[in-house]
Order: sequence, then C-alpha cells, then structure tokens
Amino acid sequence: MGLTRVSGLLFGGDYNPEQWPEHVWDEDVRLMAEAGVNMATVAVFSWSRLEPRPGEYDFGWLDRVMDLLHANGVAADLATATATPPPWLVREHPEVLPVDAAGTRLDFGSRQSYCPSSPVFHAATVRLARAMAERYRDHPALAMWHISNEYADHTLECFCEESAGHFRRWLRERHGSIDGLNAAWGTSCWGQHYTAFDQVNPPRKAPGPVNPAQVLDWRRFCSDALLECFELEKAVLREVTPDVPVTTNFMSVLHGLDYWKWAGAEDVVSDDAYPDPADPTSHVTVALSYDLMRSLRRQPWILLEQASSAVSWREVNVPKPPGMMRLHSLQAVAHGADGAMFFQWRQAKYGPEKFHSALLPHGGTASRGWRDTLALGADLRRLAEVAGTPTEAHVALVLDWDSWWGLEAPESMPSNRLRLKELLQAWYGPLHASGVAVDLVPPLGDLSGYRVVIAPNLYMCTEEQAAWLEAFPGHLVVGPFSGVVDPDDQVHEGGAPGPLRGLLGMTVDEFWPLPDGTLQQLRLGGRAVPARTWAEWLRVEDAEVLARYEGGDLDGQAAITRRGRATYLGCLPEDVTPVLREVLAAAGVELVATVPEGVEATRRGDYLFLLNHTKDPVKVDLAEPGTDLLTGRDLNGLTEIPGRDALVLRLASSGTRRTNEGER
Repeated sequence: MGLTRVSGLLFGGDYNPEQWPEHVWDEDVRLMAEAGVNMATVAVFSWSRLEPRPGEYDFGWLDRVMDLLHANGVAADLATATATPPPWLVREHPEVLPVDAAGTRLDFGSRQSYCPSSPVFHAATVRLARAMAERYRDHPALAMWHISNEYADHTLECFCEESAGHFRRWLRERHGSIDGLNAAWGTSCWGQHYTAFDQVNPPRKAPGPVNPAQVLDWRRFCSDALLECFELEKAVLREVTPDVPVTTNFMSVLHGLDYWKWAGAEDVVSDDAYPDPADPTSHVTVALSYDLMRSLRRQPWILLEQASSAVSWREVNVPKPPGMMRLHSLQAVAHGADGAMFFQWRQAKYGPEKFHSALLPHGGTASRGWRDTLALGADLRRLAEVAGTPTEAHVALVLDWDSWWGLEAPESMPSNRLRLKELLQAWYGPLHASGVAVDLVPPLGDLSGYRVVIAPNLYMCTEEQAAWLEAFPGHLVVGPFSGVVDPDDQVHEGGAPGPLRGLLGMTVDEFWPLPDGTLQQLRLGGRAVPARTWAEWLRVEDAEVLARYEGGDLDGQAAITRRGRATYLGCLPEDVTPVLREVLAAAGVELVATVPEGVEATRRGDYLFLLNHTKDPVKVDLAEPGTDLLTGRDLNGLTEIPGRDALVLRLASSGTRRTNEGER
C-alpha cells in the first residue's frame, strides 16, 4: 500500500465531468480503464454545482461520477470544491471578495475570488466540507481528500478591513503588546510609532517604501492566514473520515507560502509542476522542486498536476515533443513521487484552459497525445514496485522562508538582484549535473546522515540557528549576505555574519553589490573565476583565505574563506563547481552514477534512474548490472539511452539482498 489505498504508482488527472454531457462520462471511464488510470481528481471547481443555493445541495451528479469511477477501478482524489466560491455567495456577501493593496475590490469572474480572512467564507467552506465528508465517507472510490486548490496561486493576500483586523490579532499574538511591536518594527524610524493596535494596517499602497519589518510580518501572516483556511476544512474531514489522508496541491518552490509549516499540517505532500518545454534547463529547475517535495515530510509524494503537452498561460505555449511527457513523468518518480498525474483528463471545449493539453486531447483517440497516454500508463504499471522506496541523500540545502521573505523585501536592500531561487539553483545545478542526491532542510532541521550542508543564503539568522550549524559535524558552506539580520529584520550588532561570526572566522566590512553587466574576477585554485551580481569586502579574523578578488576596487581582498570545515563565499561565482568539488571530495560524498552531460542520475532504494534529457542518444557505462523495468532487459557495462528516453534499473545487488532478507 502506498500513500493512499491505491497500490503501485498513481496515474490519472483532474476530471471535470460537469463540463460535459452525461453520455460522455461512460466513454471517459472506459478510456480511463484502457489507459490504466487508477486515480482521478474530481470536484475541484464544483462548488456552484454542488451547492447551487445556500444550504441546498445537489450531489446526484457527483454520486453517479463516483460510482462510475469505482466500477471501472478508478479511485477518487475528492476535492472539497472550495477553491472558488459560487456567485451567490459573493453577491450576497460582497465583503468575501478580495481587496488589493491599492484598495480596489476584485470582482467575481476568475477563481480564488475570496478573502482568506473572511469569516463568511470560512463558515461556508466548513459547511460544504462537512456535507461532502458526510456524503462520501463510506464511498469505496474515496482514496484521498483534496482541500481547495493551489493556495496562493491567484489570491495570496487581501487588504480589506477584515484582513486588517485579522492581521492585528496575529500581531498581538506574535508581539504581545504594542510596545513589543514598536520594538520589533523599529517604528522610531520615519515617525511610525504606534500607540494602539487598531492604528496598524496591512502594508497597503503608500507614498513611499513601506517599513520592511511590517512587510515581513505581513508575508508571515498571509501564509498563516491561508493555512488557517486549510486547517478549518481539515478538522472537519478528520472528524468525519479519520482514516482518509488529506492533501492540498503545492506549487513547487513558491515564495508566498512556508511549505515547511504547511507540510506538517497535511498527510500527503502533493505538487503541481509545469516545466517549460522551450527551456532546455527546465528539468534542472523542476528537479529542485521535486527534491523539496520529497524533503518536506521525508517520504514519497504525489505529482498531482503536470501538462501532457502545452499549457495555456504562457505568452507562447510550446508543446512537448515526442518522449518529453514520459520523461518528465519518470523524472518525478525518480525524485520520490509515487504518482504522476495530470491536468487534466479530457481537454476542455471552453474557458481559459481550453487550449491546455490533456491526457485525452481534442483529437480523441486518434491523436499522438492519446498514444502517449496509453504508453505512459503501461510504463507506470511496469514501475509499480518502485512505489514507497526511499531516497538517500548525503547533501542538504537549507531553505528558510523567513530569510527568503526578508531578502526580497522591496526598496530597502543593497541590491534587489539577490533572488533566493537563483541562489538555490546556483548550487543545485552543479550538484544535479554531478549526480549527487540532494535533500532540502529547514533551519533547525535534522542534519543526521548528511555529510555536507549548504546554506545558499541565511539573510535572517538567530543564535539558535548558528548553534545548530556549529553542532553539525560535517562540511558546511554558507553563501553571501548571510547572518545579516535577526527575525525582526534588525541588523545584528557588529554587522554580518552576526551569530555566524565565530563559526566562520570573519566579518563583512561592507557589502559591494555589482552593477548589472559587471563582473568581478577572483583567483580560485590557480585560475580566474568571474563573480556576478554581488561581492563583499571581508575582514578575515580566524580563517584561511581560499580566493581573493583580482582587479577593481576589491583587488587583493578575501572573497572566499574557510575556518575548519566551514566555508564562506562573500560573492557569487558564475560557477561554484570548483568549491563544490573540493567540499564533496573532502566529505567523501559519492555520486549516484557517472553520466555524460544532459543525463540525470537518481536513485530510489535499489532502483537507479538514468534520464536522457537531450535529443540525441548517449552511452552510459553502468557500474553495476541491473534489469531495466521499462523493457525487461538485463543490462551491464556500456549501454545506450536513446534521446529523451530513460532506463529504470533494478540493480542486481538488490536481488541478493531480497533473497538474504527472505532467508532471515
């Protein structure tokens, strides 16, 4: 048994039968069975159909859909249908609609048209969630609850008076008193001193830059306010159906929501991922998000949405060429997913997503897309034994949402060119290319089992976090602009790196952001390496200098230092591979496999995934023999992988271990 009661790997997608005449439903489930679909996500945007008038429910059509799915061996990821309120709710209660930072109330006509703090919206969602749970609690198709949909996709924040009151209550709980808030926000600057909480508003549009500490707390509040929406529905589902797992679909590495906190509130992590077929490096970007999903609960997860081909929301929506749909799905499984599902099952005839691809395209069963759907379903059945297997990593990347929110505060930083996703990718890219397995960890997370920990940026750092890193016995790498402020966004006494100073053996004398188009050379390992975007004038106290700047105003100053096993980069080298290679070697980190450029190597338990993201065939020298689950071939030594193709090897040594375990 996997994450749900469905065995093996999940395959299917969002199913919107309400968009089609009922006679089409029989064809849908017949084709689902033919394709090997074993789960469908239903009722995501069905609130207005399920509750056409306040307290009046129409479940008959959904009953028939659930029965049809079950009769054809398809489980339901059943949504609570609360992603978009119905027209009657927002017309009877216009205060439910969200307000933007300029004070404009946004109208109905898209999705997520709600204020996250609205008590009217809360009550309505809880009422519907209870009705859904009580209706389907014993239905044999029910395998998982799906609360709302893609929180913060359209509505992350609302600036209305209801939200303002909620924000003030949140601030009172966080800071205790108005004096505590004034101290935390540094309100003596620019005459912002408050004498009562009712004077505090959200960071609405103002004549000039808004207090960055206020913006930081607002970011925290918005994440928490939406999480409260999720928790309200989850409490009802847990009460009525305690044994049914609960999820909500994440949106990869999303700035707006602290997914460490969110993942702790759900049973199963699920993600929506849409790598751009036009970007030849998109598989690296999406691999990072997949590793985050696996790391959030340190268990397998579900890819709940992806595109079979083109999406409908980019300026140019490029389709996936032959082989890419399959390869992207296998990549998710390689990074710990126990399901590869899609948006959506049948391609829509109307609406904003009518040109978004689907498992069953407009062209029907005669289309290339349908042939790809049949082939992928067969492949996922062949890989069923992979479900539930773990991924072991010895390298961890630190990701902290507080630091992210603080780092990217508008109009208050030395440079707005420091973007956390880019800092993460600067390290993740070379690790991915080198075949090194990577986890992500939150500040104060469990570091046991890791040999290398990399913090690309810890703009915000506490004494507790510094002690956590100092206690780590392995090799540590800390990126620039770290240890700058405390949790209230106030600069540490003595400047950066604040509480990390003793660990790193240096201080930052001055930040030295680089203008656009400017490079700063440094000498590293006997060769010149360019740095971009950022540099720092370091004052070395008790550390070895690994690299110095060459030329310019920083000529001769330390750029990269090391104290014991802790390395600090005061700049952004265009390629961190030289630093990374040395640290990995010193830590004894082994590669998953040695592969040519463009080939991705990952491992889940006894299964080795080799994914060729290039258009051309490549040859890989297998260090260990194995059986390719996709073809049944026994492989060893030099092996060719066609373009946009993959091998999934059950390694030969795993058979020996299984036999020995059976004998015991």
